[in-house]
Amino acid sequence: MTGRVLVTGGAGYIGSVVVDQLLDQGFRVVVLDNLSTGHRAAVADGAAFVEGSVGDRALVESLLARERVDSIIHFAALALVAESVAQPEKYRANNVEAARVLLDAAVAANVPRFVFSSSCAVYGHPARVPIPEDTTQAPVNPYGETKREFERVLAEYAVRQRLAAVSLRYFNAAGATERRGEDHEPETHLVPNVLAVALGKRRAVDMFGTDYPTPDGTAVRDYIHVADIADAHVRALDVQSDGGGPIALNLGTGTCYSVREVVAAARRITGRALPAVEQPRRPGDPPALVAAVGRAAAVLGWRPAQSSLDEILGSAWRWHQAHPRGYRS
Repeated sequence: MTGRVLVTGGAGYIGSVVVDQLLDQGFRVVVLDNLSTGHRAAVADGAAFVEGSVGDRALVESLLARERVDSIIHFAALALVAESVAQPEKYRANNVEAARVLLDAAVAANVPRFVFSSSCAVYGHPARVPIPEDTTQAPVNPYGETKREFERVLAEYAVRQRLAAVSLRYFNAAGATERRGEDHEPETHLVPNVLAVALGKRRAVDMFGTDYPTPDGTAVRDYIHVADIADAHVRALDVQSDGGGPIALNLGTGTCYSVREVVAAARRITGRALPAVEQPRRPGDPPALVAAVGRAAAVLGWRPAQSSLDEILGSAWRWHQAHPRGYRS
């Protein structure tokens, strides 16, 4: 299908890659972003850009009336776990209440499709790994709680309004495309922080927790290439509603790598020594997060195409070398 899509948070890391893929496939795209964490330079020239918040009711209603979009992909959210612990009300106001303003406006404007960028943070410390979508949700921080709460809000609207709604719970987004990469301040993700050491921007890699019940003592994660995540969001636009409520899908590879394994692979790919320092565990970090991936394959016809660890690290390394100051380069 093609059509006109509103991408909230389209100036961010994953959102900007989704915008590129939508444009490449012939969609017309409008980006709404307040640029609090995104970058105007990350938005493709072919997309219309509106600076503002999803919680600005008048702005959102005016935008939807003017643009007549037929789908919304909602990324705009605060996403720092430590900050969410320190400021939980700020996270709920943005990630739930402001998102509800967007959802209300979408229903009023008769937008039939809504794709929500959720997170594996809804699972907390899962009892089963790999994690199926029907695992009991028990988030361990306010960030994960806001993702779970908005999924519930979306579920209510999907049934009541017969809205085609898909929540995509992705695991550890990483990697880069030729045009887009990861540029956060502060940066909390392992892959860009490892590469920052290779670029001489950081002294050493911090390994938070080396006494987990894992093969090498460090936490294991399911890393997925940002382009594969974007592909799943575009495919989700084809999911039709039967009035039975929303669909929730994991986005992952089903394969995991430990922190030590990621650092070792980065040493090989960059050719740099990458000193590492063992640090205490961070509160709330589970030992293992790995996706059960069958449902996304069945519903979307989606499988990761470029999410090997070498592809992820290699693409991110090329982007960071070409953009040593991120989007300020």
